[in-house]
Amino acid sequence: MRPDLYPDGRPGARARVHRLFGALLALIAGTVVHADPAAFDLAGPTIDVTVTRGQRTLPIASVPNLQGGDLLRIRAELPETQSAPYLLVVAFLRGATNPPPENWFFRCATWRHECQQNGLTIRVPEGAQQVLLFLAPRTGGDFSTLVSAVRGRPGAFVRASQDLIQATLDRSRLEQYLAVLGALDATDRTLLKTTAPLLARSLAIKVDDKCLDRIPVLQASCLAQGQNALILNDGHSASIVEALTSGPVSNLAMEASYTPQLSYGYYSPYLASVLDIARIFDSFRVAQYQYIPALAAPHGGEVALTLNAPPSFHAPLSVLVSALPAVEAPRPPPLHTVAPNEIYCARKSSLVLPVEGAPLVFSTGYAHDMTLLVVAPDGRRVALPATADARQGGFVVDTSGLNVDATAHGLRGVLQGYWGFDRYDGPEFDLEDAQAGSWHLAPGEPGSLIVGREEIVRLQGRGVHCIRSISLQDRNGHALQAQWKVTASDEIESRWPLQDTPPGSMTLRIEQYGVDEAEPIPLEAYSEAAHFDGFTLHAGDAQGVLKGTRLDQVTSLTLKGVRFLPGPRLSAQGSDPLSLIASDPSALAQLKPGEWVQGKVALQDGRLMDLGVTPLVPRPRTLLMAKAQQLPPSAQPSPIHLANNDELPQGAALTFSIRALSPAVFTAVDRIEVATADRAYATVLSTSDGAITLQDAQVMVARIDPARALGLAAFGPLQYRLVTPVASSDWQALVTLVRVPLLEDLECPATPDTACKLTGTQLFLLESVSNDPQFAHPVEIPDGFPGNSLPVPHPDGGQWYLKLRDDPAFVHSVTLLARPPPAAALAPGVPPDTTVSPARPQIDQQDAN
Repeated sequence: MRPDLYPDGRPGARARVHRLFGALLALIAGTVVHADPAAFDLAGPTIDVTVTRGQRTLPIASVPNLQGGDLLRIRAELPETQSAPYLLVVAFLRGATNPPPENWFFRCATWRHECQQNGLTIRVPEGAQQVLLFLAPRTGGDFSTLVSAVRGRPGAFVRASQDLIQATLDRSRLEQYLAVLGALDATDRTLLKTTAPLLARSLAIKVDDKCLDRIPVLQASCLAQGQNALILNDGHSASIVEALTSGPVSNLAMEASYTPQLSYGYYSPYLASVLDIARIFDSFRVAQYQYIPALAAPHGGEVALTLNAPPSFHAPLSVLVSALPAVEAPRPPPLHTVAPNEIYCARKSSLVLPVEGAPLVFSTGYAHDMTLLVVAPDGRRVALPATADARQGGFVVDTSGLNVDATAHGLRGVLQGYWGFDRYDGPEFDLEDAQAGSWHLAPGEPGSLIVGREEIVRLQGRGVHCIRSISLQDRNGHALQAQWKVTASDEIESRWPLQDTPPGSMTLRIEQYGVDEAEPIPLEAYSEAAHFDGFTLHAGDAQGVLKGTRLDQVTSLTLKGVRFLPGPRLSAQGSDPLSLIASDPSALAQLKPGEWVQGKVALQDGRLMDLGVTPLVPRPRTLLMAKAQQLPPSAQPSPIHLANNDELPQGAALTFSIRALSPAVFTAVDRIEVATADRAYATVLSTSDGAITLQDAQVMVARIDPARALGLAAFGPLQYRLVTPVASSDWQALVTLVRVPLLEDLECPATPDTACKLTGTQLFLLESVSNDPQFAHPVEIPDGFPGNSLPVPHPDGGQWYLKLRDDPAFVHSVTLLARPPPAAALAPGVPPDTTVSPARPQIDQQDAN
């Protein structure tokens, strides 16, 4: 078989390219057509055509091809006022080199009543390949002249028939494209952006994507303009545009397209047909007739003819030429699914099955009575109506009639129907159905949400493709909509923007196609949970330390039945380590050193969080045996007598001894750490610096000068612990470091009710003074007192008492001898007649100075 011919002898793609290319060169030379091809925009007459094959009759719009033996009923619909009578002629052709017999020509005088009412009833001859319709003006030799012209040059009319059919099919796609664009809301930017690609895919039309970047009101007009520049390209109805713009002649052809004679830019869908038909008909124009092409636009049983040139009713008279579908074997549309592995919901209302590859399915009525045949695993079948919709990019299926049990896996849907008279089986689709009550949280999901951030929730259930929507409702009815994606055949991943969502009880609601009620999944939304870095606990200890963030949320920790409760918190924000104390110390024996234990941390909002804990080896234990204070030799004796041996005045050194309890001996590398209660000031004593001396393996003697080791800013309770290479002991109280003011002088007048004057430095270190140890009538020293003298009560029997700010729990006695004031002088700031109230002497600004 020749590669440039179809099996039936029609010119193949290569032959048509060469033929059209020759026509283009002729056009450029100006030998055939001297003006731009006119558009088919003149309305012509309408022809009624139906086709009967066997017992079935179809309108011409549903017939893609004819066959020998088909019964055609053809009638011209001319208005009653038609003044120019036309002769309707139907001609059958049988190839370019085989003139048809004269009995293959049929005529009907439209001006006669019988023709007007019944038209022609013709059976397609066996061996026919093309069918042409002629509307010729009434003359004396119209019929014979037309028969002679066709039989004399059958190839020209065969070629015209092919090109007219092709142009008609291409035009149907373009008209469908423009009709859908015109029906869209031009101001809806989202609608155009989603519809235009689907429409172009369905109709195999290449559009300018830049149009979608314009402002909304200009998008539709941009997509519709330049109708002649739209490129139609598909595998079923291969246009001449595709053949011309591909292959070795494409470059030259494209150059030709920019010439003034062909000022279309890209080739029009009808360019080949217009040029060929113009050349063909111009070549055998005679004095009596000229032939002008008419494109057929079938709608149901009517064929509306569209002309590209006004007909003439003066010599030469115009003969309208149109073509019916070719007489050939059926060519089913090469329709295929867009996403072969996709699964679709069988219960989805207006289910859209995306398909592509056969634009004539969307632009013509050739595919009709289409259904989706759903086959259940048990063999039951149901056919659902399906309609091709270019706007939505596939077949829209009405699922309201689905009555099979679609809850089982393995549903298959097959697109079926008719392509003209022939049964058509299209692509298959995998289907599934929703099942009420099947959705739950995926394994590993906590069942809670954390507000203030985006959360991801994985869900498992039946019918992942049947989900209509997923929402999250709080207890006030406010709802959030989720974005989700399918991650497995039974699992989806949903994303929730919870940045502005308050904590509380929430309900995740899954709405599914085919299920009346939304499926609820209860969830709890919490504030950001505490984060744990770890819990440090030594075996045998009744107290451990929890580290992390948001520890203010912690209410307890349970380890093997041992419950630990929070100790005093240092920070309301929970950013500091949290001390946890065992509520039943006798149960601590269950916690063995080195044994991993799964603990549960309870939070204030009721959540339980896992925490793995491994108890450490037991802490070393020591016993504080004795301690002694040593003032520097240069220190002057203080009149303040500290009442507590556990208080160490600043500037004094401390020597203390400890005994090893567990382990039973000390080593030379053991050290002692001394620190204030808040660990703000600390130092380490060791044998290497001489601060520690081992009396023997069981007793260690240490010496510390707090002023030097900790600094003059340190005060308050001091504690110590033993630090070994294995572990450190718990902190133990050592002494309270107190700062003592320097009292220099006490002047008291002779009268007991008169206030005395106390002189000294750093008097702000005093908390209060009194002349009785019970502090029945104390004199409180103001905070930040800057003075170096202040009035105090008259000593009772030469004795008075004070409390220090660094340790106000203890009362200290003072032995400072009072002396009378100088003659003729009183205490500064005290007038001669001033007496001291037994309740409290008044300290004024003059005393402070």
